[in-house]
Amino acid sequence: MKNNDFTSGAILPKLLRFMLPVLLAMFLQAMYGAVDLLVVGQFAEKSDVSAVSTGSQIVMTLTNLIVSFSMGITVAVGQRIGQKRPEEASQTIGTGLVIFAITGLVFTLISVAGASALARVMQAPEEAFKVTADYIRICGGGFLIITAYNLLGSIFRGLGDSKTPLIAVGIACAFNIIGDLVFVAGFGMGASGAALATVIAQFISVAVSLVMIRHTRLPFEFHRSNIKLKKAYASVIFRIGTPIALQDFLVGISFLVMLAIVNRLGVMASAGVGVAEKVCVFIMLVPISFMQSMTAFVAQNYGAGKPQRAQKALKTGITVSFAFGVVMFLLTFFRGDLLAGIFSQESDTVKAAWDYLKAYAIDCLTTCFLFCFIGYFNGIEKTKFVMLQGICGAFLVRIPVAFLMQHIGGGSLFLIGISIPCSTVLQIVMCFTAYFYFNKHDKMLTGADMKK
Repeated sequence: MKNNDFTSGAILPKLLRFMLPVLLAMFLQAMYGAVDLLVVGQFAEKSDVSAVSTGSQIVMTLTNLIVSFSMGITVAVGQRIGQKRPEEASQTIGTGLVIFAITGLVFTLISVAGASALARVMQAPEEAFKVTADYIRICGGGFLIITAYNLLGSIFRGLGDSKTPLIAVGIACAFNIIGDLVFVAGFGMGASGAALATVIAQFISVAVSLVMIRHTRLPFEFHRSNIKLKKAYASVIFRIGTPIALQDFLVGISFLVMLAIVNRLGVMASAGVGVAEKVCVFIMLVPISFMQSMTAFVAQNYGAGKPQRAQKALKTGITVSFAFGVVMFLLTFFRGDLLAGIFSQESDTVKAAWDYLKAYAIDCLTTCFLFCFIGYFNGIEKTKFVMLQGICGAFLVRIPVAFLMQHIGGGSLFLIGISIPCSTVLQIVMCFTAYFYFNKHDKMLTGADMKK
């Protein structure tokens, strides 16, 4: 409890001590898709690269929905720990396990039964259609495992423990690399082999994680009797998690729409954007890890009644994240071809990827603000606003600009991709406005309480 307590002590060391394992875990998590695409790009056909690009985007959208909804558990558990009410944290976790078991089953049915329909909606290129559907179907068959894998990480982050999820991700990454080499390079299974390797790797990681939990000293007693659906705790999880999940889902849909727009340009553009998306996962690691860390850090301080400390953490996170953002902008904008070349040997694919990456490079300078704000607002339970700003960015800017650039941009992937930083700018303006509004509102309430 003492090591995982964020409510006292110097902010920057504690924030970094928690963030760095999150960052490393996300780096290893990113290695999943990167290794899949790298091995498929080296040992399979261009259609397999396109299939991994489109299929992984669909699976990622559904997975992100689980991760974002599980943020309800991260925030609820973090607040209970900050309030020194660990017994309620155990009840929250038990209820969450039931909710997410049901969620995993539903997503399994959707992705297995609807694999072909999802590939068709994404307008997968004809030569890659069947491979894309197979990739979605195989990954979908393991959604219970994917759900358990991500849920365990969310629970431990809520407890202030970012090291245990790091170990779990490391195990999964190692076995995924082995699986890719065996199924794709060895057996020539292409995109289907990459999907199978991912599911098996996460199954092994979950099994090892469960063994680790049994030998980990938790800050509360947790028994099988806690694993039941309790209305009071379920309502908290849904109240916090649902807006975040809906926002991430709709934002994910907007990126799927963009991918569908790109797929109309042909398999080369599709493969190029697929490579660019894998690179993007890496260049956005620091702001995304700060977002997740900020949520846990702020949740504990919000629960402990220390809003000023939470605000200082927000400013600290933005400052450090922006420094990394400048470096990523320079590297990606001016030498994005080197980054894309890691995942593909096709010069045309690399060129297309670099064109798209230049738009993401600009976004590196803005997401350091946006993601830290999102983590902060999640931690103080302003998740409805998080949903609102995400939806506005996606549907008022990102999709309309992408459609516009498709028609007037002459097939330029950079112009289509420029819709991404455009939407981020709108979201940042909304976040700054909300930040000052909520602070002013809270001061007014505090002043009214003092007069009473």
